[in-house]
Amino acid sequence: MLSREYFNILEISCPKNMKCYFMAVFSDGDKELVGGALFQYLDFIGHQTFQESGFLYSVRNFFTKWFNKDILILGNNMLTGQNGFYFDTSRITVEEVILLLEEAVQKMQKEIRKTAMVIYKDYQPDFIRYFQGKSHSKYFRFSVQPNMILRLKENWMDSEDYINAFSTKYRSRAQSARKKNIDIEKAELSLRQIHAYRREMNILYQNVAENASFNTFFLAEDHFESMKEYMNEKFRVFGYFSGEKLIGFYTLILNNRDIDTYFLGYDKLLQKEKQLYLNMLLDMVEFGINNRFSRIIFGRTALEIKSTIGAEPTEIFGLIKHRHPLINYFMKNIFPYVSPETDWIQRKPFK
Repeated sequence: MLSREYFNILEISCPKNMKCYFMAVFSDGDKELVGGALFQYLDFIGHQTFQESGFLYSVRNFFTKWFNKDILILGNNMLTGQNGFYFDTSRITVEEVILLLEEAVQKMQKEIRKTAMVIYKDYQPDFIRYFQGKSHSKYFRFSVQPNMILRLKENWMDSEDYINAFSTKYRSRAQSARKKNIDIEKAELSLRQIHAYRREMNILYQNVAENASFNTFFLAEDHFESMKEYMNEKFRVFGYFSGEKLIGFYTLILNNRDIDTYFLGYDKLLQKEKQLYLNMLLDMVEFGINNRFSRIIFGRTALEIKSTIGAEPTEIFGLIKHRHPLINYFMKNIFPYVSPETDWIQRKPFK
């Protein structure tokens, strides 16, 4: 996620309200590259963050735009996880890296654009100790929805082994969903096909994106095509067809031995009848098992249904600071209001 190929995609096909910058860090002596970081500016002035209608959500949208009209993010707001920087730790210590990152943040604020807020995005709990120094004392540490991860067991040779590992209740549920999809044709899409179905894919994606209660961006129409063009076999797209009509799709990023699930879309009129979303989750797992991956990173949305197919929550945290000192002082009281909260029940599908 910090490759030249992926950075090319961010340059040519990022959301309209996002601007990306890439920072390189060189050693003092030999001027060799020792690390780098990804920064993203998000503008909320013309963006509808909360999608639901009604007076309460109108107020929340107004307050959000007043509270954080723009944000500087150290990290990638389009992915879940720590995808913001990389350093050669044989040349520089983690403690030095953390100080350099804050120096880079201040450089971006002074030379590029000063924003209402700064966010360090998505770190594992064991990384907290590195942010407890003076340079980060004014940041508020927050945690929202966890990252849902499924660890694939070595004794799962195929999808049948995986489904048989479920308890009776969840095995019956998965088998029932499969039967509802029996007349749906599934196929991996090539670059040419992604281009041909670009408009349909965007409509299906918007069906899902606009249904989310909280959204900080919308993908460009050519985004999936750009992903396939630059990442090739590391980016996979699978379509669901009813006759000749595309009714759904999902996308995967192959990241070493991990699979990162990316964006998807479906016909909302057929979603419940055909259980498209649950079938997509099961198909993602089947792909991972068949190709001997270690983990599937499902991200931080639709937590409960992802737990029904075996994904488990991994807590991640971030840091946030507002430019206005008074607002920043009360951040712990303000943040829960503008940040979406999700009540969910973690399911335990395995025997």
